Amino acid sequence: MAKAAKGATIGLLQSAARLSRTALAERLLEYGLYAGQDKLMLALSVENGQTPSQLANLLGVRPPTITKTINRLANQGFLEKRLSKEDGRRAYVFLTQDGEQAIRAIEKSVRKTEKIALKGFEKKDRQILTDLLLKIEANLNGTSFEGADDDETVDVDA
Repeated sequence: MAKAAKGATIGLLQSAARLSRTALAERLLEYGLYAGQDKLMLALSVENGQTPSQLANLLGVRPPTITKTINRLANQGFLEKRLSKEDGRRAYVFLTQDGEQAIRAIEKSVRKTEKIALKGFEKKDRQILTDLLLKIEANLNGTSFEGADDDETVDVDA
């Protein structure tokens, strides 16, 4: 295999991320969803009834961005906002029945995109790639990486 130029790794990582996001966005569009909306919907499928600020923090976006996305998804019938019974100034965001059905479509789209992206990879290679990506994410976040058992991971510092 040819040796990559300095900085090529980050370029390949960016390219793979962009291509995978584009492929997923095309699949999501079949269900009337746009890129980025899937992350918000999946966050609500894990914990339904979050505030916009909780969602913004969780997804790492600014409040105006999350507000726009929530409003679009509400207009599409996937989400609804409900005022808090304790504090009328606070709103919570919930998946509607259509939103819950859309979660299955999102998950199917993610699985199909991942299947295509990882075609030809053995299970061991998938785990190594996952660990490497988690380590990259931790490095860039300034946090520590706690991977799988030492016997199952590759020494990325070698």
